[in-house]
Amino acid sequence: DAVAEVVALLAQARRPLIVAGRGAVLAGAGELLQQLADRTGALLATSAQAKGLFSDSPWDLGIMGGFSSPTAARLIGQADLVLTFGASLNMWTTRHGRLFAPEAVIVQVDDEPQAFGKHYRVDVAVAGDVAATAAALLAEIDSRGLEPAPQRTPDLQELIHNGRWQRAAYEAADTDSHIDPRTLSIALNEMLPPDRAVAIDSGHFMGYPAMYLDVPDAQGFVFTQGFQSVGLGLASAIGAAVAMPDRLTVAALGDGGAFMGAADLETVVRLGLRMLIVIYNDAAYGAEVHHFGPHGAPLDLVRFPDFDFAALGRAVGMAAATVRRREDLAAVQDWVEQGAQGAMLVDAKVNPTVAAGWLTEAFKGH
Repeated sequence: DAVAEVVALLAQARRPLIVAGRGAVLAGAGELLQQLADRTGALLATSAQAKGLFSDSPWDLGIMGGFSSPTAARLIGQADLVLTFGASLNMWTTRHGRLFAPEAVIVQVDDEPQAFGKHYRVDVAVAGDVAATAAALLAEIDSRGLEPAPQRTPDLQELIHNGRWQRAAYEAADTDSHIDPRTLSIALNEMLPPDRAVAIDSGHFMGYPAMYLDVPDAQGFVFTQGFQSVGLGLASAIGAAVAMPDRLTVAALGDGGAFMGAADLETVVRLGLRMLIVIYNDAAYGAEVHHFGPHGAPLDLVRFPDFDFAALGRAVGMAAATVRRREDLAAVQDWVEQGAQGAMLVDAKVNPTVAAGWLTEAFKGH
């Protein structure tokens, strides 16, 4: 009955959207959900924990929520039917509930009934395994001969392609002594091999690698945000590198988290891991600086002296480079062209005045 109700809604929808979360990854439902989207004309999006699940689809809007590009956020807001699979629709994914249109119909599929409506209103709840539910929906759609929604046009496909973060315009804040974190991230995405894993620590910087660094699939994205604890990124990247030795693992860290996990730099070398460690170094706990600074709070406890992480990397036996300008990344390009073997550390001196838009949005609250 629940499947029939959802298919009836799909029959009326003009702009459907499928959102996949961590539950969809765990269920191995990526291919089925992509088939469902193709069959219904739906666009695709993921929570942060499922980034990469639809990376090979031209209809993928990427991460939904604070990390959404302006184009993706606009298209998500135009959806008239939202089907969520294994996603909790928490405040991060929905931008405190402001991302969806008020009139959009929300369908939530989850194998845990207590998840329904926990963070966001739900119009239709479907209790079931994500993959089994997607398969049942496909069977029901085929039995009814349902026609796909008309929104998938060549113009829309081009809009999605050109609206990705890597192509979004921004006012660069590069200087002779500091690189804009967006400039850094875009350049790294272009020069690193596509067969990669990206593990991200927590902090003000974390939106840049999440938004700008592509991954080939959901297994290639490790988002260590449990309780927003800082300092878990390098250890998690080591786990990813051990589990997927055929890929280049990129550990994206802030300087605060890098200090906390500095002992693990030796582990990377001792295990002979193939890894690029990128430290977004703004000489501070940036989230606290940008959140409390505008309110006049003293910031001496959350700012650090400018530390030479590249020297620390060399001390434990890895290649290293200090990056203050775009051209300083030539050292990374050379390392990649030589096969990206072993480990390299990049101490990126990012401009501390650049405030992450996602963080400003998150702190707005309800």
